[in-house]
Amino acid sequence: MTMHINLSPEMEGFIKNLVKSGEYGNATEVIRDAIRRLKAQEMHKAAWHHAIEQGDEEGDAHGDVTYNSETARQITRDAERTIADSDSIDPDVVP
Repeated sequence: MTMHINLSPEMEGFIKNLVKSGEYGNATEVIRDAIRRLKAQEMHKAAWHHAIEQGDEEGDAHGDVTYNSETARQITRDAERTIADSDSIDPDVVP
């Protein structure tokens, strides 16, 4: 799929500098990496929302629930696994 996007001069310059530095081979690689990072950020945010909902449901079902850093990490891992299992990656955002 081909898309045409308008970028500000600052964004265009930023992309050109990344390519010029050798960090990326071309502008498409920069955009794809940015989208992958944005997708990962959105998945992380969704995992946290899911973890909060799960915690609320467990609290309602079991009364008091003791939360600590390990409990939060485990709930987040479970939520991320659930999201990863159900959310296929768009082939347009993978190299």
